[in-house]
Amino acid sequence: MGTDVDAFLARVAREFRPRTNQSADVLLRRIRDEVPEPSLEEDITALVAEETAGHVAAFLDVLEHGADAGEFTALPQAVEVARRYARSGVPISSLLRAYRLGHLTMLQLLQAEIPRLTEDRELIDAATMRLLEDGFAYVDRGSEHVVAAYEEERDRRLQHRLTLTNEAGRRIGTTLDVGRTAQELADVGTAGFAALVTVDLLDSALGGEEARTPSDPPPLRRVAQRSASGNDSVAPPTDRRRTHTYPVDSEPAHALATGQPLLHHVAASDIPDWWPPPPDQEPLRFHSALLLPLVARGDTLGLAQFFRDESAAPFDEDDLLLAQEIAARAAVSVDNARRYTHERSTALALQRSLLPPRPVEQSAVVAASRYLPSGSLAGVGGDWYDLIPLSGARVALVVGDVVGRGLHAAATMGRLRTAVRAFADIDLMPDELLTHLDDVVIRLQREEAREDGELGATCLYAVYDPVSRICSLASAGHVLPALATPAPPAGSDGGDTAPRSAEFLDMPIGPPLGLGGLPFETAQFELAEGSLLALYTDGLIERRTQDVDAARTLLCDLLARAPGTPDEVCDRLLAALLSGRPADDVALLVARTLALDPGHVATLDLPSDPAAVSGARRFTSETLAAWGLEELAFSTELVVSELVTNAIRYGKSPVRLRLIRQSSLTCEVFDASSTSPHLRRARTFDEGGRGLLLVAQLAERWGTRHSREGKVIWAEQALSR
Repeated sequence: MGTDVDAFLARVAREFRPRTNQSADVLLRRIRDEVPEPSLEEDITALVAEETAGHVAAFLDVLEHGADAGEFTALPQAVEVARRYARSGVPISSLLRAYRLGHLTMLQLLQAEIPRLTEDRELIDAATMRLLEDGFAYVDRGSEHVVAAYEEERDRRLQHRLTLTNEAGRRIGTTLDVGRTAQELADVGTAGFAALVTVDLLDSALGGEEARTPSDPPPLRRVAQRSASGNDSVAPPTDRRRTHTYPVDSEPAHALATGQPLLHHVAASDIPDWWPPPPDQEPLRFHSALLLPLVARGDTLGLAQFFRDESAAPFDEDDLLLAQEIAARAAVSVDNARRYTHERSTALALQRSLLPPRPVEQSAVVAASRYLPSGSLAGVGGDWYDLIPLSGARVALVVGDVVGRGLHAAATMGRLRTAVRAFADIDLMPDELLTHLDDVVIRLQREEAREDGELGATCLYAVYDPVSRICSLASAGHVLPALATPAPPAGSDGGDTAPRSAEFLDMPIGPPLGLGGLPFETAQFELAEGSLLALYTDGLIERRTQDVDAARTLLCDLLARAPGTPDEVCDRLLAALLSGRPADDVALLVARTLALDPGHVATLDLPSDPAAVSGARRFTSETLAAWGLEELAFSTELVVSELVTNAIRYGKSPVRLRLIRQSSLTCEVFDASSTSPHLRRARTFDEGGRGLLLVAQLAERWGTRHSREGKVIWAEQALSR
């Protein structure tokens, strides 16, 4: 009976074979009717039809030749269909249902063929049973191959998605540059996912303003785009200077207004007007797009668009979820970069506005300065420098560094610089000035409730007197300044030539500002005319890749063999000591010392006797005549008379008068008393009390400065042209 059944089924197969294609069409129609999901994939319809016809032919071969259905090798078309469905996200249950329904329909067609070829009931029953056995074996074997192919492709796809997600986390946000971060998003998006990625950012977000969810189509700038093929005609270079908007009723405008992502499919004949590239170029042939608003911390920053062409399957919901995750990470990185850029530019603008805009007019030194913000991600620091004209033709040179970064450090720097100028205005000694500045820092710590001492600073304060060529310095935790002395030319007593030697000044370094209770000490050095004094912050010599001692040695070598103006010296120091943008802020102040011509200084020692006032007036008149300043004789004699009288009446001997001619005429009277005079309102019948008022009216500036030996009262008058 078995032989008869085999022969009969072979006959059934031969009779049925001419109707293979017709039967395959029947199978496809039933599958489309009862399992609609796979039929949505129009791009594989032909492949499914080929697969169905192949299954019919293969099963007829099993019946005709008596092959073992359990040894059946899956058709390549069936494996490819399973992979396509896996890539398209069709559930495996739908795939298996379609697979089994197709084979069931094929068995039903063959079973209906059996009664037409025989009326033997027993043979019909036996053939039907064998048909079912072979059919189930064929289906089971084929299902194993289909499921294995589907799972392999699904796992590969999941692995690719995981890899892409990891790549996004690793490659997006490597810098705090907005444009670079946007380009990183475009680069990751075209790594086996999209054919083209564009990134548009709101003009307001790029401008540093707080970005909000837009209600109307806002202006955007194309900051990044990339084509997977690398074709410039597909992704031409972006021009960030140009702004554009999307039509009000377009999908991108809707995505921006709502902040909701959108999966958009487009037929080849229905290309929207917002489709890339711009209208003046040939439209690109993409069949689907993902529109992803870049939203971070509740603010919409822009729009990322992912496009696919015919080389890949259209985007699906899973692709949308993956792209959302990548875009969300990118949005946070873009927002971080935007906020950092805004804060850094604000801090830098604040800091630059607080630094001296141009060299101040004075005759003690020829100075040049440089400020370089750090290239690190920590933000702008609190480094500063200053050049402050003082009385008696002197000048103060200041360099400081506030601990910390950002706006707070820049603002603190401004407060300390203002305090230094205020203390310098009352002519405090360097150590006394730093003591008062230390109190200011401690008070700021208390006001800001920063008992941990996080608010700290270092400062170097130097005062140079071109008359005596004495430089007085004090340091509050600041790095030592470098000094280069000039070499006298052969056969002469000196001059402004190339420096002969350079070294760091041997002076005590006090504690940093903000510790309190610890003393500062002033050191004094006599500097030759033409000496180079370099004050700087630690960012100039302290780098991770360079030894500090080697940097100090190089600094001295450069000062020793670097003739030229202070501007040129600054440029050479920065070029040699820094490579690229510094890791820390750098403030540099280079000053070449000048000496006041002895003929422009006149000094007279006076006895502590009121009769000496007339001699002081006579000395003043003769000196001004020798200087050709007779027009100032009357006012200057009055000033000298009042200042000398006060010193003799209220001060202590010795008393000394000094006249200094520079850009202005300065009258100084020294006495050994520490008592400071002050202006007061004299009553109508008072015989005195009007002297300092008279001095204040005749002079442009006047004041008092104290020293260890006593005090100096001084008054300045402008020289006529």
